[in-house]
Amino acid sequence: MKAMQMFKISLVFLFLFSSLVGCAKPVTPMDEQANVTQADMSQQEEAVGVDDKSMQGEDVPSHDQMAGLERISFDFDQFTLSAEARAILGANAKYLNANSGVQVVIEGHCDERGSDEYNLALGESRALAAKSYLVSLGISAKRLSVISYGEEKPLSNGVGEEAWAQNRRAEFKAVH
Repeated sequence: MKAMQMFKISLVFLFLFSSLVGCAKPVTPMDEQANVTQADMSQQEEAVGVDDKSMQGEDVPSHDQMAGLERISFDFDQFTLSAEARAILGANAKYLNANSGVQVVIEGHCDERGSDEYNLALGESRALAAKSYLVSLGISAKRLSVISYGEEKPLSNGVGEEAWAQNRRAEFKAVH
């Protein structure tokens, strides 16, 4: 009798585990993706001065961009920070250092491809990668919180790579 109960419990556990593992694509651990080296820090510091050009031109900045916080973009199905994203985060860190009373919600977003569950997890990984990098730049983790919207709040409702690229991002919302 006990052997049969153990067998049933084992089957239930195996079923639950296999359904959880089988539903999502494997995601590289955060530590490997957001690994910050001394060389990355040096590159980021050099690139920060270039970031001021992004505020010029025809694009009208959002309220948070005018406040000194700019969004970052990600490649398809990734949460790795590009050199451009690290430069933008460096500028965001300078703003946060100059405005120590500002707290920030980092929103992770995805394009429409992928399941809802997968996109929520990917959006969270993107927001956490940005948070980890800001913390590595000296911003207190207590000032930063994360939320994932997955594909629920697109910048562009279009279809195709240009629209999808706009939706793969992390936004920074100042909380006053």
